[in-house]
Amino acid sequence: MNDLEFKHTALDPLSASFCAAKWYNATIWLGSGQTTSCHHPPAHLVDKDKVSINPRLLHNTDQKKADRALMIAGERPAGCEYCWKIEDMGRDAVSDRVYKSKIYPITTLKQAYETPPDQDVNLRTLEIAFDRTCQFACSYCNPAFSSTWVNDIRKHGAYEHLVSDGRNHFTHAHDSSQLYKFGETNPYVEAFFKWWESDLHKTLQELRITGGEPLMSGYTWKLIEWFKQNQGRSTTRLAINSNLGFDSHKLQEFVTAIASLPHVELYTSMEAVGSQAEYIRDGLDYAQWLANVHTLLKSRAVKALHVMCTINALCLDSLPQLLDQLMDLKRLYGRDQVSFTLNILRFPSFQSALVLPEHIRTGYRVVLEEWLYRNRANPWLHEYEVNHTQRLIDYLDVVKTPHSDTFEMPKLLNDFREFYSQYDSRRHKNFGAAFSKLATWYDSI
Repeated sequence: MNDLEFKHTALDPLSASFCAAKWYNATIWLGSGQTTSCHHPPAHLVDKDKVSINPRLLHNTDQKKADRALMIAGERPAGCEYCWKIEDMGRDAVSDRVYKSKIYPITTLKQAYETPPDQDVNLRTLEIAFDRTCQFACSYCNPAFSSTWVNDIRKHGAYEHLVSDGRNHFTHAHDSSQLYKFGETNPYVEAFFKWWESDLHKTLQELRITGGEPLMSGYTWKLIEWFKQNQGRSTTRLAINSNLGFDSHKLQEFVTAIASLPHVELYTSMEAVGSQAEYIRDGLDYAQWLANVHTLLKSRAVKALHVMCTINALCLDSLPQLLDQLMDLKRLYGRDQVSFTLNILRFPSFQSALVLPEHIRTGYRVVLEEWLYRNRANPWLHEYEVNHTQRLIDYLDVVKTPHSDTFEMPKLLNDFREFYSQYDSRRHKNFGAAFSKLATWYDSI
């Protein structure tokens, strides 16, 4: 069945707010001891004393159990606002709760619904980050997820005069996001490996390692080695998020390490092309990234490569060109070997696409509409890729604020200008040169 049919027949009959991610999916940052059910709700802290006794509490926190109770009652947990905003657009919009639920058998959805919300449940998909070590400092990232961002703040100090950034992304080094160094005793890492060895490797459909840049973490290589030494013990698929910002030697080391594993998938991030991509994702060499993508796909060491596009105010100018390049990759290596998702950025809100003036936003939306018109029936596209593109088009047309806590537009515009002028100075970049179509508007802010 298609995505909308799945929503109407499998999810909504359970409840109008049910999402299987609250039961079966988690992201856990082991460096800080925080977790969430997917990337949209804010992360919350895991009790380090309790988790040393019961490792399953890395996922089954009091917050998630409270949210499960709300979903069973058909009420909307506040942290899941991203999906409610998408669904409230109308137009049969498909939110991420559909995609997060459709990956599981329908029978397990009913099983989750009938499970008491305060009961511990076994994960089926898990994303973990061991630490924040990363060689990139992307504009929409922050020190909580990148050691290079930490170095920026420690060298230059806080970004100044930002008045809408209620989460203080760019004001300090976020030391609470990395409580333990590699090799130090970390109760969260210990709990994970204890859980993994006991039964987590038996229940997980997929284990996805993120960061930072996970290929810069010793724990990632430890897990890869575990999979190599224990083939046949686990049916868990291994997936790795990587910015692919490495030279060919380092990439070949990774390809060699996973060559014998039966199912490895790689997720990488990109939302623009060329110099615009390099501006947004500071540290990126776009030509190297694209060459690494070809090398990885030619090696057949990974079963699939997924490109995650973080949709922000700056990427819309060359997003259609990126989508064309991804279509070329599909034709070269196969429809299922290359895929993409369009994930709409909400925080920091001053980098949202909705900050752009309506006439610019409309121009970008029209170009996307034309791209989708040409490609909607293209057999190389998956249904969800069509839906993600249509969802972005509708978002640019209908939604006016990134989230319910957003500040007034003058404050967002102030922060847009303040942030990128300081970003240019610190990173030796030039906004107007990279985004000529936005230069006049940018100079007028």
